[in-house]
Amino acid sequence: MTAVAFSFLTLTSVFAGGEGWLTDMEAAKKQAAEEKKDLLLDFTGSDWCGWCIKLNEEVFSKEPFKVGTKDKFVLVELDFPRKKELEPKLKEQNTALQKQMKIRGFPSIILCDATGKPYAKTGYQAGGPEKYVTSLDELQAVRIKRDASFAAAEKATDDAEKAKFLVEGLQAMDEELVETCYSDVVDKVAALDKEDKTGYVKARKDAAAKKEAAEKGQAAVQEFMSAKIQPLMQAKEFDKALTEVKSYIKENPETPEQFKVGLLMNIGLAGPMSKGDADAANAVVDEVGKAYPESDVAKNADKIKESLKKRFESMPKSAPKE
Repeated sequence: MTAVAFSFLTLTSVFAGGEGWLTDMEAAKKQAAEEKKDLLLDFTGSDWCGWCIKLNEEVFSKEPFKVGTKDKFVLVELDFPRKKELEPKLKEQNTALQKQMKIRGFPSIILCDATGKPYAKTGYQAGGPEKYVTSLDELQAVRIKRDASFAAAEKATDDAEKAKFLVEGLQAMDEELVETCYSDVVDKVAALDKEDKTGYVKARKDAAAKKEAAEKGQAAVQEFMSAKIQPLMQAKEFDKALTEVKSYIKENPETPEQFKVGLLMNIGLAGPMSKGDADAANAVVDEVGKAYPESDVAKNADKIKESLKKRFESMPKSAPKE
């Protein structure tokens, strides 16, 4: 009786994510290896995350998804619930995987090979189960490309050629996943291609420097906003706030462009929006687009103006003054 009960509890735990979903990563990897399938990891907040619930209702619970994935993926739910308590071992596993793969939001769908090595990621997508399965097929092609390139590197006899094939495999995948989970391969490329003929090592260094600059810029902008801009915005002194922003940008030219544009748009539009002045709002868009011609604002000025027009039209009309 005890053995039967234990067996039932184990199965309940393994399939807690719903029919066809495992929760034990090691068991999932073993099954994937035996069945020659990939892993689909669903990092979810099953009882609180709106988009997670929506993805489950619109896609995962539907028969076309189950049929479309059954021969290709072992499904793994890695849950972070708020209304129920996971058993400690499962909670520890999920947290470790979240940290390992640098998951910052839910739902995050990570595709891995049978060893648990990630190669692609996605999240909620509208369009239903058939469209989602098609997207997964396209992402699974990334792993096929990766494997072919890595296999070619193994067969190559020349170091430069090995490095070239490894780079091809790395470039097929999401850059953030490469940074998180493929440092060993990146190091191998650097060791094989000491003169950096592929340009990959320099490109990664440049990307890392750009990312570091963006993080520093974001921190500095947040500090500036808290200290100088938020008090002025709360006091509705929009013109003074915009003057402070322009001074900050002039005094801090190293601030990444996306933050400059964001500051000028958000603070610049506050005054016109408060007054219902569509012409002044359009002028802000034109000014920012002219100052930063390669920005999204410049490239999408007409769409932004159309969106602003709709917002102005939806605003309640002020009563006429007597």
